[in-house]
Amino acid sequence: MALLPKAIEKGFLRALDPLADGMVRVGLKPNGITTISVVLLCASGAAYAMESLRTGGVMLLVSGILDLLDGKVARRANMASPFGAFYDSTMDRLGEAALFTGIGIHFMNTPGQRLPFLGLGACFAALSCSFLVSYARARAEGLGLDCKVGIARRAERFIGLGIPTVIWGAGRSGWLLLFILVVLALVSAVTVVQRIAHVYRLTAVKGI
Repeated sequence: MALLPKAIEKGFLRALDPLADGMVRVGLKPNGITTISVVLLCASGAAYAMESLRTGGVMLLVSGILDLLDGKVARRANMASPFGAFYDSTMDRLGEAALFTGIGIHFMNTPGQRLPFLGLGACFAALSCSFLVSYARARAEGLGLDCKVGIARRAERFIGLGIPTVIWGAGRSGWLLLFILVVLALVSAVTVVQRIAHVYRLTAVKGI
């Protein structure tokens, strides 16, 4: 089960196919797309830090689209490789760290925040849980197990943060952004538990 319905996810991925084909035709490389994606994600964190939340939200969403496209391009151009998968995963973590760092700076530096330290704590919680979601999958796959389960994968987390801030910014006194971060931390924590339970069931069945 995931927060983003499968039908919507599959429809959106199909809609990206022509763009992926165009990137293949012009010779864009998957690792290059990954690099552009993480640069945009770092820039998004900087925009959040400088109180340009709507700009940061737009860059966050564009970065997420590019993160989907690098894998599509790799498969369509027959350029998928172990290094590409490693590079993509590593750059994702770098981008997430930059993003949440920028949001934390926003809470500490923006005037009018009612609970800046709570906002900073929510950033740490959301980042930590986000890393654990990704680590749980990577560790499971290192054991030869599929582990894509959970209510809040990377797409849900980025959509849940990007779209509201594009539309409403941080909200009055930063309450909206704080609420989003708390929710992100909670659903990510639930996802970690779901993945642990999933791997436990798989290993119990296989007798590993």
